[in-house]
This record gives sequence, structure tokens and C-alpha cells, in this order.
Amino acid sequence: MSTTNHISTKWLGNMSFESNNPSGHSLRIDIAKEDGGDGSGFRPKALMLSSLAGCSGLDVAALIKKMKLEVDEFQIETIANLTDEHPKFYDKVVIEYHFHGANLAEKKLQRAVDLSIEKYCGVMEMFRQFAELEIKTVFHKK
Repeated sequence: MSTTNHISTKWLGNMSFESNNPSGHSLRIDIAKEDGGDGSGFRPKALMLSSLAGCSGLDVAALIKKMKLEVDEFQIETIANLTDEHPKFYDKVVIEYHFHGANLAEKKLQRAVDLSIEKYCGVMEMFRQFAELEIKTVFHKK
């Protein structure tokens, strides 16, 4: 059976909105001052990149835990190209997985990344519908 999410987004004035989440948390959405906003919240398209990194990151973190891997730090850098024409959208996205540690099991960590991007991350699949994705995995041994 499928799951339905219901999000309520309320206008707060000017170009600012507050949007809730099924988890019960809320966030503010706004645009930059130079575009007429107050710069007091997250920008919508950038939130999409955060969702992409967050979705895949949760997968990888769960697999790190399940595989009992030693990782001191883990971060995801997401770099996206926005088209020039309206409606502007991301047409190319680079996703870099950075692992830091003294005893990195590179093959297992790469497997965790691969499972996320190929099987588990639904946001990754959504991005595939409109953007060219480039995946990089970088190991930083201490």
C-alpha cells in the first residue's frame, strides 16, 4: 500500500512561508533579499539538494551502522547546475560522498553508496527524471 504525505505551507508575508513536515517539524522558506525576499529561510531549489543528500546520507549511515564500519566523518557535497531559462531547474548534479577515517573499508563503503544510489534513495530516483547525475566517492585516510 502506498503512503501519502500531507504538507501544509503557510504564507508569512512578503516572500516568506512556513512549511511543516510529517515528522512534526517546520521550516521557513524564503528567497534572497536581492530577489525581493528577506533571506530568512531556505530557498526551495536548494532544499531539493538537501533532500537528495539527506535521503542518500540516511541510507549510507544505516549501512555503515549495519556493516559496523569505522568512519570518523562522513559528508555529502552536492553541486548542481541551474538552467538559465525559466522555469529554472537543475539539469546536472554532482554528488560527492566524502569519508574520513584511519580504517576505512573502501569497498564496503562504496557498496553502501552504490546501494543508496541504485536501490534505496527515492529522491535520487526523482532527480534522475530531470537531471544528469555524476557520483563521486572520496576517501580521506587519516
